[in-house]
Amino acid sequence: MADTKKWIGIDVSGKELSVGVYPSGETRTFAYEPESVAELGVFVASFKPELIILEATGGLEVGVAGELYNAGMPVCVVNPRQVRDFAKSIGILAKTDNIDAVVLGRYGEAVKPQIRPMPNEEEKAIKEIVARRRQLIDMLVQEKNRYTRASKQTGPDIMKHIKWLEKRIKDLDKDLSEAVKKSPMWAEKGSILKSVPGVGDVLSSTLISDLPELGALNHKEIAALVGVAPFNCDSGKMHGRRQVWGGRRNVRRVLYMGVLSGIRCNPVLRAFYEKLVAAGKKPKVALTACMRKLLVILNAMVKSKQAWKAEFVNA
Repeated sequence: MADTKKWIGIDVSGKELSVGVYPSGETRTFAYEPESVAELGVFVASFKPELIILEATGGLEVGVAGELYNAGMPVCVVNPRQVRDFAKSIGILAKTDNIDAVVLGRYGEAVKPQIRPMPNEEEKAIKEIVARRRQLIDMLVQEKNRYTRASKQTGPDIMKHIKWLEKRIKDLDKDLSEAVKKSPMWAEKGSILKSVPGVGDVLSSTLISDLPELGALNHKEIAALVGVAPFNCDSGKMHGRRQVWGGRRNVRRVLYMGVLSGIRCNPVLRAFYEKLVAAGKKPKVALTACMRKLLVILNAMVKSKQAWKAEFVNA
């Protein structure tokens, strides 16, 4: 009997939703409008798919994924770079919306990415605040760089914008804190995370919103997911330098800042960093190792629902 299992890929753009069915290769396009999204749901459900895969596209995918998830269908949002690398590995170099949709379905069949619950309204609100804060930080860095090269005519205007951005970032920090407090589950997790010296509101909120797997994976899995696990680069007699690769860049950026703070105020991280540097490790390598250690400690704490204690030092 022929295998009738189906995997559905949905390529999301601002105006259209391209649906691809694997292994049949059937495709269909829907307008990205409320009525069409409902029609898409009926079309997808008719295949009784094993999995529906969408790429993370800066938030455009959230509405469609949420509708399908609420309808009881198996939905997974995946990293677009991993999908593109997968396409290249199987010789698919052409790129159109329909081709991408079918590739997504094929990726789902081959990789079988893990399904996790879609964020509720509270989670989405915090994600949006975290994302907006990150955008303002990027703007602030750009404006500060411009100010160093600004003339007398444009300098004051740039400085005015810098001060406005700094105020808005502080306001968003308050919004983050309030949003976390409103959710008992998030408040508990946030309290556990912030019990670690060097972990503040921003890092804890980012981990809660952008790394929901924290506490559900083992230490190797969580390090690889974020992108702080070193991978071998060996071939034959050649032994290359181990490197970190991939992962969640946004989490990694905030974790890096948390480690910089932790090295100053957390005796465990400071001793670990100094030990690595004394052993001849470059500061950047030592910082990455500290990021991994901090992440593994936090993962162990959330898993056991315990605040900062000495036994997590050797996690």
